[in-house]
Amino acid sequence: MIERYTRDEIGAVWTDERRMQGWLEVELAATDALAAAGTVPAEAAAACRERASFTVEAVKERERTTNHDVAAFIDVVAASIGEEGRWIHYGLTSSDVLDTALGLQLVEAGTILVEGATTYRDALVARAREHAETLCVGRTHGVHAEPTTFGLRLAGFAFEADRNLERLRSAFEQAAVGKLSGAVGTYASLPPAVEATVIDRLGLRAEHAATQVVPRDRHAQVLAAVALAGAGLERFAQEIRSLQRTEVREVEEPFAPGAQKGSSAMPHKRNPITSERICGLARVLRGYSQAGLENVALWHERDISHSGAERVILPDATALLDYMQHLALRVVEGMTVHADRMRANLELTHGALFSQRALTALIESGMARDDAYRLVQQVAQRAWDEGVPFQDLLGEAAPDLDLERVLDPGASLAHVPEVLARLERLD
Repeated sequence: MIERYTRDEIGAVWTDERRMQGWLEVELAATDALAAAGTVPAEAAAACRERASFTVEAVKERERTTNHDVAAFIDVVAASIGEEGRWIHYGLTSSDVLDTALGLQLVEAGTILVEGATTYRDALVARAREHAETLCVGRTHGVHAEPTTFGLRLAGFAFEADRNLERLRSAFEQAAVGKLSGAVGTYASLPPAVEATVIDRLGLRAEHAATQVVPRDRHAQVLAAVALAGAGLERFAQEIRSLQRTEVREVEEPFAPGAQKGSSAMPHKRNPITSERICGLARVLRGYSQAGLENVALWHERDISHSGAERVILPDATALLDYMQHLALRVVEGMTVHADRMRANLELTHGALFSQRALTALIESGMARDDAYRLVQQVAQRAWDEGVPFQDLLGEAAPDLDLERVLDPGASLAHVPEVLARLERLD
């Protein structure tokens, strides 16, 4: 991921230094386990752990000769140890090291993303409670529908964020695996007991039946969860963008007056650039998820068609979601909510948005549904088109109705507190 969209903590997970350090952790854990099993001399294993070192530059220089990154790494590490270095990588194949070390990196990346998802969800919960009674209009098809509250709207995003949190947690947990089962997964060079010792020491789980690689459905699940979490952030960001339009102006994302510039040409502009950025980057995550699905089907016990793609999509997708979570959190915590504007917008249809309550009241009075529908439709459309209060027109058309009850926003929203109380599940 380009530097602009990479935060330091998650960027550190995917550096060449961290990747190769993971390789070394796997190699040394394997040597120690082999020493415990009596295969490698104990003094040789100790020498390996004490002396083993590498530099990224030395490995890259060696790779120019080997044209194989793991082989180059082994050469550099073995040389740093000396004679006992011949025991490094004993009985292993490259993917034993690569996939197990990748499991370690995914654990680190997952920890960061789960923490970010939790913080984002909690921020939504807090603001949903803050605006539990902030009246606003609900929209379907972009058109005014019925009254709602901004808190209820935010609660919907909070529960979606919670689902994405659980999906991320589950996806990264199932990907926290490794394997030392050899070239085609038969344990021809090392017994399962050695694998079990190494994988347990590294804090992972052993793949039950690996080929030469850990099956890529695991990584596809991670990328799918990341893309879905990104889609959730996009849905929230798109809502903010829509509500920030000049004609609506019910919510505005944070803007730093006196410092931030909304436009190079028009000084009055306060554009929803943060929300727009989230929406655009979510598209990239969906592309990475598709590439992850393409990586699942490999030839026989292994090919490397997945390898090049993974070097891009796993670091980039996790770094990008981390960045998007940070942006979304900033919007949630810092957005300005114009409650007065929300109230004003409720009046744009001159009360016609109470049409469903009028319909049900007429049905309760004994009128046939279609007759009631046509009456209310005519009254509502006239109120909207002519700017005449819906209450006055409805009173003329149905003088026996209790208009105060029908047109009471509180009655429309009587059950909203019950829904918002469900937020307690997320505490």
